[in-house]
Amino acid sequence: MFKKILVPLDGSDTSQAALHTAIGMAQAFGSSLVLVSVYDPFPFIVAGPDYGYAQVQYVDAVKAESEATVLAGRQLAEAAGLQVATQVIDAPKTWRAILDAAAATQAGLIVMGSHGRSGLDKLVMGSVAHSVLQHAPLPVLVVRASA
Repeated sequence: MFKKILVPLDGSDTSQAALHTAIGMAQAFGSSLVLVSVYDPFPFIVAGPDYGYAQVQYVDAVKAESEATVLAGRQLAEAAGLQVATQVIDAPKTWRAILDAAAATQAGLIVMGSHGRSGLDKLVMGSVAHSVLQHAPLPVLVVRASA
């Protein structure tokens, strides 16, 4: 049914729940997985020369964390006998990068976690899952972490 399933990972409990769901679906459908982790290289604007080195350190740290996240996901999926591709993407709009990765890899389904933001966090930060659902030209399954 789905040849490729794209799974965005960020290390959260909900993205891990999505990964486990996607692994089960991939096994059932004979699909391969595409694991992506997106990080924003400029999550805040800082002015002045004193902050340049901190920005480089930040980017190195979040890139390394993203790489570790997809590596752990790859190991889990490969242990389940699945074919897996991984991508680490730097982009200011996570939802757009997820949809671009889905298009580039010809994924037939996105399985992602819902972070369940509420209140001011949702108002200020928005919801990646909501934006993906709103703009996706392919099916999206949103998974919540188990309680």
